[in-house]
Amino acid sequence: MAQLNMNGSYELTNEKVDEEVTKTSAGNYALGYVKEKTFWVKYVGRADIDLNDRLKSWVGKYERFKFSYASSPKAAFEKECNNYHDFGGKKSLDNKIHPDRPDDSNWKCPVCDIFK
Repeated sequence: MAQLNMNGSYELTNEKVDEEVTKTSAGNYALGYVKEKTFWVKYVGRADIDLNDRLKSWVGKYERFKFSYASSPKAAFEKECNNYHDFGGKKSLDNKIHPDRPDDSNWKCPVCDIFK
């Protein structure tokens, strides 16, 4: 079974994001809802610089969030790719495309060969 390895879930509000995401850091997040005590992932993403700020851009679009800090933007990218594939990609998630990498990088997806 796929695992996010993230903190949460929490209500997706500006106040709750500020309360839980206290470091300015790269990181990962999952957005979704809870049904019968289970968090259902609908979207996965990352922030290369400020996870708190990125999460706030989603307030009002999803009910709940999970998050984890990343040691670097590259680590956040790789975890986002893993989460995207683990949770079904665009077939199961609201993500319309595979996670993108920064234009100035040559990072590879650890799961597929989209960036040959």
